[in-house]
Amino acid sequence: MAEVPQSLSPGRIGLPYNPALDGLRAVAIVLVLLSHAHAPMFEGAFYGVDIFFVLSGYLITSLLLQELQGTGRIAYGRFFRRRFLRLMPALLLFLAVYCLVAPLLWPGLDDMYADALVAALYLADYGIAFFDQPDKLLHMWSLSVEEHFYLVWPPLLALLVRHMPPGKVWRPVLLLCVLAWAWRVLWVAQGQQFYEVFFRFDTRASGLLMGSLLACLLHEQPAWFGALRQRMAHGMWLVFAVPLLMAHSWDNMDAMVWGITVVEGGALMVLLAVQREHTLLHEMLRAPALVWVGKLSYGVYLWHYPVVRYLRTDLHWSLTVALGLAISLALAALSFHTVERWALRWRDARPAPHKPPRERSVGSPALSFR
Repeated sequence: MAEVPQSLSPGRIGLPYNPALDGLRAVAIVLVLLSHAHAPMFEGAFYGVDIFFVLSGYLITSLLLQELQGTGRIAYGRFFRRRFLRLMPALLLFLAVYCLVAPLLWPGLDDMYADALVAALYLADYGIAFFDQPDKLLHMWSLSVEEHFYLVWPPLLALLVRHMPPGKVWRPVLLLCVLAWAWRVLWVAQGQQFYEVFFRFDTRASGLLMGSLLACLLHEQPAWFGALRQRMAHGMWLVFAVPLLMAHSWDNMDAMVWGITVVEGGALMVLLAVQREHTLLHEMLRAPALVWVGKLSYGVYLWHYPVVRYLRTDLHWSLTVALGLAISLALAALSFHTVERWALRWRDARPAPHKPPRERSVGSPALSFR
């Protein structure tokens, strides 16, 4: 690596808390909800999920690089235990409530248990693409995409770090980004149906890899990147508005080729911009209301889709958005302050390792992914 390795205690891997990242989560979840509520000009703007992908790739890779630098290895057992305890309790609570309530909301629904099982096993991405299941839990696809990334990326990143010269890991990661985009375009060019391309991990890995690329660049700091960062520090957040203005004018296949890519690039630029404190974008995204919504964004994402799907059948889109967000926030807050807090305490409970007095943990539960 380009930076001098520092001594880090195993179990003390973490990142300084940046409230602007929670603000970005809030923007992403609101975009997702607007899309699912069929709000005008946002009905095709399913790009909030792509923001989540870039953010998740950036955070997970930053943590993995820090661990590799500090310890020379990745503790896979610890890694998957932490992911499980962060994500699974809230998911299981949501699925249990869904199985109880769904028959009341949609009489005659007879596949809720199969849908819940597919979602719990993180198979929704390929299930939707090829078997049209789950239906009422359509939003579970993105969680499956991220979970598959968590499975394959840590060992692949470790191999890259081990075999690439110091400071050059960003190069193969950039190549992987290009290949991931080309792989999706190949399926589109072959005439695959939109659903068969949009929901699959192998065709949607580009955003996660884009976030990983940014993490590698910030970690290794190649000379060209430092110069580019200086030149683009001011005003680049305006690029992020472009996909929102253009989203309604793309058809599905144009969106697959270019729309997703533009949003991923915009999200990457925003992430780069908010690394600097006291900039306009950083101050906007760290607004207390946005930060609060961002901290609950994983729960909101879980709960919002069946809520919004039920509401939108009889209500105007504006009421669907307002009520859907309010109900989803309430359910997410209940989940967060009960089962999620319990699981996080269990996750973080460990004997304090012996360490120099100046060393401290800088991790935060708010940096959990999705």
